[in-house]
Amino acid sequence: MTTSLTCLSPAKLNLFLHVTGRRPDGRHNLQTIFQLLDWGDEMTFKRQDTPGCFLDTVFEGVSPEHNLILRAARLLLPTTHSLGGVRITIKKNIPLGGGLGGGSSNAATTLLALNHLLGLGHTEETLANMGLELGADVPVFVQGRSAWGEGTGEILTPMTLAESWFVILRPGCHVSTADIFSAPELTRNTPPITMSAASKGGVHNDLQAVVEKRHPEVRNALKLLGKSAPAMMSGSGACVFAQVDTQARAKAIAAKVPEALSPVVARGINQRPPFIAEYD
Repeated sequence: MTTSLTCLSPAKLNLFLHVTGRRPDGRHNLQTIFQLLDWGDEMTFKRQDTPGCFLDTVFEGVSPEHNLILRAARLLLPTTHSLGGVRITIKKNIPLGGGLGGGSSNAATTLLALNHLLGLGHTEETLANMGLELGADVPVFVQGRSAWGEGTGEILTPMTLAESWFVILRPGCHVSTADIFSAPELTRNTPPITMSAASKGGVHNDLQAVVEKRHPEVRNALKLLGKSAPAMMSGSGACVFAQVDTQARAKAIAAKVPEALSPVVARGINQRPPFIAEYD
């Protein structure tokens, strides 16, 4: 029997993000490319006899009822008390409010890990639908593949992207996704494009100008990184990135960045790494 799983909860980048319209319910239609990374949070799940989910890490400013890891666990655990419970530890590398999908990735990793660890037998599709209750980005992490995203981000077409390296800067400010999407100056009418058109360039992040106006730290990080390579914000920010061809170039760019911006060099991957299991 599997007793524990060690997992990478990968970060993602939005290689572009177009807001193509606003729905009657207030949500937005988007087009984007989700690029998974070989860098993220490290999560460990251990079976225990005591029913329930226990999280060893406390997230400052995040109450238990809003913690996506615990919310994901509760979607699976209420009917499985006879199977015992799980204790979760996490080493956080992905900043909160950074636009790298940390919370969504943690939630998806929790769904996948508990499904495997407790032998629940849910399909990937079922878990993705559960994840959609937690956030629009959760399904792409459940599927664990880089993808073209539409709708609110939940309509996914897997993509095989060319291997690239990324320099990611973490300005250290928290950006509220809800505040940015509700901003009156946000452009919401970018014409839809095709996947082939996006691959030719000319794409952008519609949220970036709004965030730059409200968070000078993001504007300054973009300006600094843009001196070395074309730079863009990921998601609703605050993290920014540049895409380059080689690890050597990525490291050279990162070496010139002040430590206060917490530069990261990461490789783009098309599929999340497998879990590492321990057995009794």
